[in-house]
Amino acid sequence: MKRLLLLGSISSILLLISCHRGGNGELTGVEKRGKYFEPSPLGMVIIPGRSFNMGPGDQDVAYATSPTRTVDLSTFWMDDTEITNNEYRQFVYWVRDSMAREMLSGQFPEFKITQDRKGNPVEPPVLDWRRKIDMRNPDYIAALEPLYYAGKDRMLGRKELDTRKLNFSYSWVDLQQAARLQNAYNYQTQSYQGTVNDITGKVVPIENRSSFVMTDLVPVYPDTLVWIRDFSYAFNEPLTQKYFSHPGFDDYPVVGGNWKQAKAFCMWRTNFKNSILAQKGDFAVQDYRLPSEAEWELAARGGLNNSMYPWGGYYTRSQTGCFLANFKPMRGNYSDDGGKTTVKVATYDPNGYGLYDMSGNVAEWTISTYDESAYNFMHDLNPNFEQNALPDDPPAMKRKVIRGGSWKDIAYFIQVGTRTFEYQDTAKSYVGFRCVRSTFGDELQSKK
Repeated sequence: MKRLLLLGSISSILLLISCHRGGNGELTGVEKRGKYFEPSPLGMVIIPGRSFNMGPGDQDVAYATSPTRTVDLSTFWMDDTEITNNEYRQFVYWVRDSMAREMLSGQFPEFKITQDRKGNPVEPPVLDWRRKIDMRNPDYIAALEPLYYAGKDRMLGRKELDTRKLNFSYSWVDLQQAARLQNAYNYQTQSYQGTVNDITGKVVPIENRSSFVMTDLVPVYPDTLVWIRDFSYAFNEPLTQKYFSHPGFDDYPVVGGNWKQAKAFCMWRTNFKNSILAQKGDFAVQDYRLPSEAEWELAARGGLNNSMYPWGGYYTRSQTGCFLANFKPMRGNYSDDGGKTTVKVATYDPNGYGLYDMSGNVAEWTISTYDESAYNFMHDLNPNFEQNALPDDPPAMKRKVIRGGSWKDIAYFIQVGTRTFEYQDTAKSYVGFRCVRSTFGDELQSKK
């Protein structure tokens, strides 16, 4: 009996050794981890991490309070153009189609996948995106009727999609609240002690890790009425009716989206990309987000130090007299630079990093909260001041930094060091956005 126990112990030891071969007992790390070569994301360029002088150039308006400060940033990817109408429309159509499938799955089980290819149950069931929706089926048409305008909302008898019902629900982990010492896990009591603010501003006790998971519901359709609302006594009705919907504007930057909608687009893009990667067995999470104010400025400078504009010069014209960006030149000759309002993305030459329209066309949302004194208290390594303003917070807390200036702005606002703001719950005809993505490590390793 003792011999059997001894043989069993020896077998256990051999089994452990066989799982950790090599190294002769030395510290070698976990084996067979492999090496990851990050592919170049479609439509993005690499922005090398470096230090630079963040802040205004040698021109500034009176009473400006932002100093110039040396900061250092990590490497990241950035969209080479602003998000276009057609790219944002992919998001809107995805929300529309997912809502339609969710509604159909309540009456028609074939629109949900309950088993995988091996016959194993899928918990919870997921939508079947491979199944086509036959709009000739009267049962399907009846089930989807709530997605359309009805009653007095239906104009001239036309059957139109009710864009007010296109909402995107998403969740994220609030790492800022999780990082607070008063919210840390107590290993002695095996519990959390602190409280968190949920998305509505309600203070709730921390029960478990899920207390740090926040969920928001965001309407996704851009506000097309901004073209009228932003400009009194002007005829912009054609832009309201056609700018987002007509194919002629597909390659123009999307406008009319507020800060929360821009964040929701980044989250959808993240989930959409990662779901495709997971189907291929690649579980490297790709997180898209809005850039910080510092990241935007580093990218806009294009590798040039102390430059006023992305092209490096002190002037808004080229040597041949052509304007180098889409803004409001001189005393309002909007068309002198080639566009009365917005123009197609990538109309003008890129900067040194290959980024288009970092000055003019549309100003761009950043993730950063606007504070006049932010440069004085932000860290000098990857600086950022960010807070999620709650519905009842004062307006000053809802100011978000926008950068780059737009088609309606004078030359000062298209300088790379100029900062201004808009409120997170407002939409404008001159504000768009582009996404960034952090790298896996800070080295410039990419597989073309």
